[in-house]
Formats: sequence, C-alpha cells, structure tokens
Amino acid sequence: MTRGLLLILTVIIALCYSSCSTDFDMYAEYKDVTIVYSIVDMDDDTTWVKITKAYTGPGNALLLAQNPDSSNYPYKLNGVITGKKNGVLSEPLLLDTITITNKATIDTIINSDGDTTVLNPFYAPNQLMYFTSTKLNKDYVYSLTIEKNNGETLSSSTGLVNNFSVSKPVNRIVFSETADNSIEWTAPKNGVMFEVSLKFNYTEYAPGYSDTLNKSISWYVGTRNAKTSDGGESMDVSYSGPYFYSLLVSELPDVPNVTRWAGKVDITIASGSQVLATYLDINSGGASLLEEVPVYSNIDGGTGIFASRYTTTKEIQLSTTTERNLIENYNLGFKFKN
Repeated sequence: MTRGLLLILTVIIALCYSSCSTDFDMYAEYKDVTIVYSIVDMDDDTTWVKITKAYTGPGNALLLAQNPDSSNYPYKLNGVITGKKNGVLSEPLLLDTITITNKATIDTIINSDGDTTVLNPFYAPNQLMYFTSTKLNKDYVYSLTIEKNNGETLSSSTGLVNNFSVSKPVNRIVFSETADNSIEWTAPKNGVMFEVSLKFNYTEYAPGYSDTLNKSISWYVGTRNAKTSDGGESMDVSYSGPYFYSLLVSELPDVPNVTRWAGKVDITIASGSQVLATYLDINSGGASLLEEVPVYSNIDGGTGIFASRYTTTKEIQLSTTTERNLIENYNLGFKFKN
C-alpha cells in the first residue's frame, strides 16, 4: 500500500470516531455497525478496503481502541468488487485479507498542565486490510458489496477519476519577481476536487560533505473544484513568483561555502471524486464548535465512503531567466551547472 493511502485511510477512520465520548454506557444496547473506507485509483496495482466495526464496552473508549478485537470482526467478511460498462458486468473481484505493519504506533504527549493527549489512539502497528491485486479499468463503474455472517449486506459504487495531465506550463516554469503565473489542466471524467502543490528540487555540496545531497522544498498552491464530474472543463490556479523567492530565502539554511544547483520543479495535482470532495469538505474543520458535524456516508447498510482519486505529476525545468535570477540576485549559493 502507498504511504499516501495509508495516511488518508488512517485520518478518515480517526475522523469517524472523533466525535465519540471517551466513556461508554455499558448498559446501552449494542448495534453492529460496519465501517468501510476505500479510495480507489486507476493507477494502483492493488485496491485496498478497510473494514472495521463500531465498538462499545465498559470503561475508556481510548483503551478499547487499542485492542484490535474491539474494531475487527472475528471472521472474514465476503467482499466483492464488480465493474460495469455499458450494462455489461466484469468478472467479480473477490477481496482477500492481509495484515500490514506500517501504521503509526500509539504515542502520547503531556502538556505543561499535565494533561495527556493520545496520538494515533487506535491499535498499531498491525492493520487488517481487504484487497484485490487486479488493476481497475477507468471506463468501468465499480460496485463494492460486503456480506456479513448474519446475512446483512453493505454496498456502494464509484466511477474512477480518469487520468489527466498538466497542460501549462509546457516546457519550463517561470517564477517572476513581479507577477503571478498560472497552472492549467483539463478536468478528467469523475474528477471534481483538485489540490495543486509544487516541489522545487535542488542539489547541494559543502566542505565536509561526502557527496552531493539531493534536497527539495514543497509548498501548497491551491484547491479548485470543477462544476460537474463530466470532465472536459478548463481548470487553472495561479502561483506566486515572489513567494517562490521568499520561500527559498526563509527555508534554505545558511551553510558556509555551500554550492547549490537548481533542479526540476514537480507540479502535482491530486484529484478526488465527488464523494471524496464532499467527505473532506464536511470534515475540514471549518464549522463552528457549536455546530454538529453531519455524518456523511455513501455506504448502504453501513457507514464510510467508497470513492476514487487520481494524482498526476509533471517534472519541468526552471526557465532560464528564473535560474539566472536565482543565481545572480540571491545569496543562496546557487551556481550554473557545468
């Protein structure tokens, strides 16, 4: 599993429980609620599905959360993903199970008042995941069906965010000291939300180094939303040239006798489906503390989301004027490459 998917699944699952009280009523009637999260990507060679259950019991909920048996079913659920195109169904993909071991472990911090905050409160580092290693097809709408031992069935469906690419800048990226420039692309089918970020790559060497070091500085540019999920809409976001230079001045350490060489810039656009966009918007934390955050789910018979995403990255050279300006007008150690 990619680290990005692990992170988003962990955050989503944590959000699901974030409104719970730390103490449960041990006499309350227990209800078996299945929680499902899966974010599929047409480029992934493995599709992952996280299936857990709501839990209750006497005592502190944070302690219960650290026990895998509180959240995992004691048996393997029957999970199937089926594609559909023009009314024709694909071969069903049966979900298998695997235990992954790279989830962040439980940790705590104690503030000056002695209050303890639990970080990553759920059991770790092992996580039970459902998966299929069959790559999904962007032209299909996929249905997820999960059957429990008691005969109850959960279901959901999603189309895949199609692939797309950055159309502007074309060959080189310009960072002007006096103006903004734009990044442009065409929205793909099923892509609604777009988050844009930039990463400036460089190498550096200084006396005492055994070799040159590859380094980078990343920053968030902005978010844009398409009007529909049909695709074909022209999208753009502006980026600040002056901010690029001020960022390098503030972030690059002052290393004696350092020599640096500018590398390529990575333009990354992460796109999410309507379901994912809605979920993230509701759980963005922008609501008042007095407002009750609504529970958003597209899982019939349970709670959670079955959604899709796609990420594209374009590597592009700095413009010659930008590189020259960086070398000649900023005391950051940048040199021309031989």
